[in-house]
Amino acid sequence: MRELTYYVAASIDGFIAAPDGTFDAFLAEGDHMVAVMSDFADALPAHVLNILGIEPPRKRFDTVIQGWNSYSVALDAGIANPYSHLTEYVATHRTGGPAGVHYTSDALATVRALKAQPGLGIYLCGGGSLAGSLLPEIDRLIIKSNPVVLGAGIPLFGGAAVAATTFVPVSAQTYASGVTITEYVRRTAATTGG
Repeated sequence: MRELTYYVAASIDGFIAAPDGTFDAFLAEGDHMVAVMSDFADALPAHVLNILGIEPPRKRFDTVIQGWNSYSVALDAGIANPYSHLTEYVATHRTGGPAGVHYTSDALATVRALKAQPGLGIYLCGGGSLAGSLLPEIDRLIIKSNPVVLGAGIPLFGGAAVAATTFVPVSAQTYASGVTITEYVRRTAATTGG
């Protein structure tokens, strides 16, 4: 069965963006970028891969789901299909959508259906409210903790219905840049040895 992975940058105090939705406080340079451009290259937007001359490795993800606010960042830049190397879904009540982008008004049902299909992992790109609604289906968290406190903003998990969920850390790497990439898996009987 495929996994849903929430791979995201966050501040020390748990925000994925400032109150206005910007994320320029996060480090885009430093030694942690080697991992971002190799281990997690599937999660880079297609135009970034093209600029860097990187072929998508297609080792980790073949599908992406994101909320409207995350998607609109690309739209505002004139990019209608930011993850053209992946099968792309956008959680929205809007209809239509550009070629190559699937709109879904029921992200939870969509993710459940995708997980039952063969393929690589599903990348949850953001945002926080979508992550909160998909928490029951998130199998893996990969958090790029940036050495910055935002004080306010968009939380890692938004929404009033977020329930306590336990994840087990499986790896962590701290870089000279101050960024720590920590990977967690959902706690199950298999991860706890029970």
